[in-house]
Amino acid sequence: MISDLKTHYDEQGYVIVPGLIETKDFDELEKACNRIIARTREGLWPHRRTVGKQFPPYGDNDPDSWGVQHVMHPQLGESIFAKWYTSPKLLAAATSLLGCGVEDLQMELFNLLINPVSHDFALRWHRDDIPESATEKEEQEALNIWHYGIQWNTALYPDSCLYVVPGSHKIPRTPEQRRLSSGQIPEQPLDMPGAIQVSLKPGETVFYNSNILHCAAYSSKERRATLHACIGDANGGSTRARNVLQHGLDWMKGPEFRDSLPTEDAKVMFEKLLAMYNTTDRDRIGFSLQN
Repeated sequence: MISDLKTHYDEQGYVIVPGLIETKDFDELEKACNRIIARTREGLWPHRRTVGKQFPPYGDNDPDSWGVQHVMHPQLGESIFAKWYTSPKLLAAATSLLGCGVEDLQMELFNLLINPVSHDFALRWHRDDIPESATEKEEQEALNIWHYGIQWNTALYPDSCLYVVPGSHKIPRTPEQRRLSSGQIPEQPLDMPGAIQVSLKPGETVFYNSNILHCAAYSSKERRATLHACIGDANGGSTRARNVLQHGLDWMKGPEFRDSLPTEDAKVMFEKLLAMYNTTDRDRIGFSLQN
């Protein structure tokens, strides 16, 4: 089954895997999410994805939010997030799909996607670290090296927000796909040639190559709490530096965060991230995409 999942992931750029949250952890994750969502909506947690801004920097221009950033932050005090991010089932799935060992894993981002409450919100069609202005040649060169990391969404409630174009993680956009991913918000995501809607049941995870062509539509009327994270293969060197560090990870450098990690394997993963952080000129990173 693992072989079949990897084959699907390699060919299609995404795969759905059930059962990566232990039954005993599901309730704890749900309660922790409810607490940090309430804290964010009350204005007590500044690290959030702001309605009106699709990509970092998110700013603070709108009181409504579509995501909570940095859920492993020690100041939140929710240890279940680091516990689950480094859990054996999740890491086994990630390493199987990446084709690397646990000793190669690099800790990266862990955030939470939520429904806005004031009005609906959508993300345009994009690849996470390739701007829509990239030429066909630039796209292909970037896609050729983008296999040193994996991203995932794990739904705590039914979630059909994500749309992807299967197979687009390997090839540049067609002229029509390029036209429909030139910065506009899609009125109908399924107008994109080859697009499908990804529907998750509670507890299901979609792993995807973050440079697959994808977009999302958020309803203010449907409850959402979807664990949104990525992890890297350190064999890629600094390949993923901009995509990860643009989110602002200075808070992870203090001893408080390292001490909060649940296992030695988790601390090794963190040390790999820290090595990338310390050898990257953050002033020259910039941002992958423009709002």
